[in-house]
Amino acid sequence: MMGRGMHKTMAMLCMLMAFGVRAQTSCSFQVKPTPDDRQAVWQGFTQGVDVLGCFRVLAVPEISEMALRHVATIAAELLDQDEDGHVDDVRVKQALSECDAVMPVFERPGSRAERRFFRRYQGEGVAAVLYADEIAPERTGQWGWDATVEEVLHTLHMGAYVRLFPEAFGLPPHSSLLTEAMDVARGGQWRVTPRRYPAEAWYHYDDRTCDYGCMAIEYLYWATVTEMGLLNDPRIAEGIADEWQWTTAEGLQSGDVLVHALLHDERFNLPICAPDGRYCPPSGVLSDPE
Repeated sequence: MMGRGMHKTMAMLCMLMAFGVRAQTSCSFQVKPTPDDRQAVWQGFTQGVDVLGCFRVLAVPEISEMALRHVATIAAELLDQDEDGHVDDVRVKQALSECDAVMPVFERPGSRAERRFFRRYQGEGVAAVLYADEIAPERTGQWGWDATVEEVLHTLHMGAYVRLFPEAFGLPPHSSLLTEAMDVARGGQWRVTPRRYPAEAWYHYDDRTCDYGCMAIEYLYWATVTEMGLLNDPRIAEGIADEWQWTTAEGLQSGDVLVHALLHDERFNLPICAPDGRYCPPSGVLSDPE
């Protein structure tokens, strides 16, 4: 199980994973039918995967098993960066278990199943959802194709890190290291999204339905995938320019000193190694036994 000091070796691990230097092969998570005696809120989901004992992926019948396994694989890679078969940080595992972290997968936005679910759901473990056309196993984490990394990160960040470390990841203004960094990145503390950001801002998301806390979660996502190298492509840079400036880890390190330091702070053990859509610990164990 990865300790806090393991962050010092993560750069080498990420590089090895990027070049496919792994002795293991890809494994498949077991997709199981959801139980008949589940609570009413979960009705409509017919299949699911348990990921390392602390994160569930639930899907409606229209979702393929391949797509469902892909979501589970990404979650496992982010939770278990060294791929030893255990969640890297026991605090994260406990927090996700306590809030019952779930990634619902629906056929499409606004579907009957989605509307029914959110009329009934009152928990704290669902921070994002995925739709069938957002899951692309052949383009893992690629912006514009596969939203799986983004939505799973949102769920992990909200379900674990915001709850565990409010001094670092709290979402209200003036509450945390994250909001301090975001205020700098946006060129000021904008509690209501401005019509135009200052010229010096490098994070300029303009969705007015996204409040200050939502902006902070999106900011943490952009910084994380930049650090992971998932935006390092000229076409992606062009596509995201209206929202986010940095596309390389080197650019983030020099351009956003505060969030770069937060990502690498060993106290928090954030996932910063890019998933590649393959997960198979040496033991072949795909759940975390008690």
